[in-house]
Amino acid sequence: MAVPKQKTSKSKRNMRRSHDALAVNHAIETCPQCGEPKLMHRTCMKCGYFKGRNVLGRGTF
Repeated sequence: MAVPKQKTSKSKRNMRRSHDALAVNHAIETCPQCGEPKLMHRTCMKCGYFKGRNVLGRGTF
């Protein structure tokens, strides 16, 4: 089994974990059809629209 030769310093450990705190907030936008928040490049789960087309067959707005 692999065992580290030396202790990882607090600085190295924290630099490695620096991206763990990044949130998904930058990937949230509002749906142009219904105005609900949705993830970018995803179908809106409320109205079913993606790129101006109804792809889920849900109600029209």
